[in-house]
Amino acid sequence: MNIGRQHIGPLDIEPALTALAAALRGEGPAVELSVNPDGELVVGHTETPGCDDAVAVVRTSGSTGAPKATVLTVEALAASSMATALALQGEGQWLLALPVQFVAGVQVLVRSLFAGTRPWVMDMSGGFTPAAFTAGALELTDKIRFTSLVPTQLQRLLESPSPETLAALRRFDAILLGGAPASHALLTAAREAGLRVITTYGSAETCGGCVYDGVPLTGVEVRIAEDGRILLGGDTIAAGYLDAPESTDTFFEEDGVRWYRTNDLGTLDADGRLTVLGRADDVIITGGVKVSAAHVQEELEKSDGVAAAFVAGVPSAEWGQAVAAFVALARAGAPPGAEGASPSGDHAVVLEHDWHQRLGLLAPKTVLAAPELLMLPNGKPDRLAMIERLNALHQGK
Repeated sequence: MNIGRQHIGPLDIEPALTALAAALRGEGPAVELSVNPDGELVVGHTETPGCDDAVAVVRTSGSTGAPKATVLTVEALAASSMATALALQGEGQWLLALPVQFVAGVQVLVRSLFAGTRPWVMDMSGGFTPAAFTAGALELTDKIRFTSLVPTQLQRLLESPSPETLAALRRFDAILLGGAPASHALLTAAREAGLRVITTYGSAETCGGCVYDGVPLTGVEVRIAEDGRILLGGDTIAAGYLDAPESTDTFFEEDGVRWYRTNDLGTLDADGRLTVLGRADDVIITGGVKVSAAHVQEELEKSDGVAAAFVAGVPSAEWGQAVAAFVALARAGAPPGAEGASPSGDHAVVLEHDWHQRLGLLAPKTVLAAPELLMLPNGKPDRLAMIERLNALHQGK
């Protein structure tokens, strides 16, 4: 898995830490980190008119459209760091295993500055590999150790045959897992391996993860709007977008609380624990029937031969929309480097029988199988690219 092109191993992050520290003290303009075509980290400074306490400008992932420049203030970042430390029961040393220009990477640097610890930056010059992660983990010297991963990374690490990799994972007091939904099978495997994995929910607009294992962090509020969308409020909400007018549909204030309206659907149980049901635009209407893409994805991932899945609706002359799936096959069943319209041989028969048994008429009509999902540089699924391929495949039938 190649997350980004940045040559982080030999990269000196001191300029980024220095610039962020100055911005946190109110002594410098907002910092925007980026990676140039040569894979080198660039520390930029961005003016934020109307927001004097801005510390960082972070681009959203762009998984559903053009990335937005999110403005994070010192108050929001401080609240996020403090709430994270409370949830993790301490401050410690972080291993940076995600691209530094996205919110998860920026937060590793910011949390380290607040904690007074030195983060170790993993060598990703050859992409994300278990060997590189293990080497980075072994460099941590603090007694309390943390890292942030996306599900694809954790899956790759758990699949590693090296006992050193599993031992390195067990060195962490907590592994924050976010950026995309984690399957039940992955979480079960991680916890059976003795790892302390905490699922996180949030975005650049909330200074990263602000809900841990379904429970909002201190200072964070969660409620469900009438249309089922998740609303996140409190101290960690961003000041807004730099490159777009303030929209009351996205950010708003109510009774002195600042809120961010997400594009995700969710429910709260009697104890206030959040369950994310999927994106509001993931409802597929096929033949007049409403289908939850998240539900279909969850059912596909229950199959032993499926490592991960992405489900979307594609235009269909017959059905209006057809359910389509981009499926990452488990390594045992995936021909190296192969990609095709559907799994092949006995493996395909077993999978498709399993899917139809579970889903009936809701089973995907178009399936594109590959060794792994298409990913953005920050480790999130590249929804637009996979939808484009599924659409082309479906229309070509």
